[in-house]
Amino acid sequence: MKPHSGRGCTRREFLGAAAALTLGATVPGSSAETTAAEPIIDIHQHTNYAGRTDAQLIAHQHAMGITTTVLLPAGRFYGLDAKCGGNDSVEALTRQHPGLFVRFANEVADVEDAPTVIRRYLRRGAIGVGEQKFRVSSDGAWFERICSVAADFQVPVLLHFQHGVYNLNLANFHQTLARFPTVNFIGHAQTWWANVDAKADQNVLYPTGRVTPGGITDRLLRDYPNMFGDMSAGSGLNHLVRDPEHAAAFLQRHQHKLLFGSDCDDLLGRGPGCQGAQILANIRKLAADQTVERRILYHNAKSLLRLQIT
Repeated sequence: MKPHSGRGCTRREFLGAAAALTLGATVPGSSAETTAAEPIIDIHQHTNYAGRTDAQLIAHQHAMGITTTVLLPAGRFYGLDAKCGGNDSVEALTRQHPGLFVRFANEVADVEDAPTVIRRYLRRGAIGVGEQKFRVSSDGAWFERICSVAADFQVPVLLHFQHGVYNLNLANFHQTLARFPTVNFIGHAQTWWANVDAKADQNVLYPTGRVTPGGITDRLLRDYPNMFGDMSAGSGLNHLVRDPEHAAAFLQRHQHKLLFGSDCDDLLGRGPGCQGAQILANIRKLAADQTVERRILYHNAKSLLRLQIT
């Protein structure tokens, strides 16, 4: 989803630079040009994303080689940079193509009936909650209501962390993880990935340069069994290309906790304009071996979401 502007480069500027860095690194046979020889789960996509049709989304995912896609709905208000479809939209597409898509349920966290709405769609077949991308504290009472629903249904929650805007107070999120030990949480977006760095400036959403290991994100993945990482979007790609040496060690260290996602709204599913294709190329380049690659691209998500696929 479209990031808050903040200091540093814009999303458009970043993607152009990242594409230039990664075009030469694509592994033969691993690009988005053909369907993957092995299954891939994309943990992060949207319907009606920036006006993209369902048919275009299906073609985009096929071009990337994705075999199962998780659709994340917006809440009832689309003004929070969502530009994507809601619960009914993702439910309709999943029912039309049950072999290609699964779906989460969502609602704006500080709307009074949010737990009721989310429960309704979980009962109708949603398998998680998110993308939670709302102007609340990640350790506050509004979000706790969402966590309680997830605990009741034993499903994960995917959050968009963006400093000063969405799911505030990442530094205190360990309290939520400890309060809801049976709920699996999936971290995503600019502030989540910027904080792989122990010296992260919270006002810089797309940092550059070498990473000092041991940031908040690193510690949460290390210390809490119920914390996972969604590698999608420009922020996930930025983490992979800003310091490849650190990124390779990070993939190795957290190979059981990381999930591939695209979160891109382009139409092609390939080339420099598709951040999902670039993320795939970089994971394949940086993973120590095929075992690590397959965990990140498929097995971790299959296990976390309890998907009955082969």
